[in-house]
Amino acid sequence: MNTLSMNKAQQGFTLIELMIVVAIIGILASIAIPAYQTYTKKARFTEVTLATAGVKIAVEVCSQEHDDPTLCSAGSTDPATAAAITAAETGAVTATVASVTVSNNSTGGATITATPVAANGILASDTYILTGTYAGGKMEWVKDPTSGCVTSGIC
Repeated sequence: MNTLSMNKAQQGFTLIELMIVVAIIGILASIAIPAYQTYTKKARFTEVTLATAGVKIAVEVCSQEHDDPTLCSAGSTDPATAAAITAAETGAVTATVASVTVSNNSTGGATITATPVAANGILASDTYILTGTYAGGKMEWVKDPTSGCVTSGIC
């Protein structure tokens, strides 16, 4: 009789217990996978935002030198300024960034637009637009709420 009770204790898990564990793992995975995909997309988009750093510095330096940010774009009448901004725009182009452009905006500042390369869940329409306002000798940058990355929620 002792051997019979010992065998019963060593039987293991029932089918229902295993099914419950599998269901719990499935529920956790269904929550975690979309969150992870969003996280990785945001991490990839960081390269696009970082590509604008050199261009922002070039525009800020130009704005302080001329005390007028409307002169600080690739189409500037000053050849040295135009060359510096063009070099910054060109240097910002990478495997993840298709283009970066600087233009003048209606507030007397500059606008930087970075267009990503469409890959890895990031669309070309997920543009990153910074609007700069020049006041008190410095440029204040703000993400444009109409940027594609803002509307898609990845920046």
